[in-house]
Amino acid sequence: MKIWTQWEYGPAEEERGRYEALFQKTAEGALQEEGIDLPLEAELNVVDDETIRQMNREYRKIDRATDVLSFPLWDLTPGQAGKELSEEEADPETGMFCLGNIVLSWDHVRAQAEEYGHSVEREAAFLLLHSMLHLLGYDHMTEDEAKVMEAKQAAALKALGINR
Repeated sequence: MKIWTQWEYGPAEEERGRYEALFQKTAEGALQEEGIDLPLEAELNVVDDETIRQMNREYRKIDRATDVLSFPLWDLTPGQAGKELSEEEADPETGMFCLGNIVLSWDHVRAQAEEYGHSVEREAAFLLLHSMLHLLGYDHMTEDEAKVMEAKQAAALKALGINR
């Protein structure tokens, strides 16, 4: 799994490497929990609240900032991503499957970490994991879907040793 991180906003330059390592570890953990062993990649854009607000308004018709947006390239069935992607769909040059794009509001990462009383690292990992599950077909539009997604998040964070 490769996470391509584009920093439009966020922590100081000297801190970004450790967050990129955290994002990589978290994405790999999500795939491990799902039992997926495919060459996957996703793009992560770290932005401010105003940028994510504009995107939320444009793509979801909701005129407010949010913590994370997910733009999957595939319509995957939850728990079936490893079976649904075929070699023909991989990038012929790299052999990798691009799952999609993640847009993360760094303003929300910091604010929610403070609100929930845990570290910025834990919040950033949680939101990346949440978005990765969306890219893998999971959602939380119904109560049952939300329970499944919350259980997946909790299991992956525990396996990664990322606690509140």
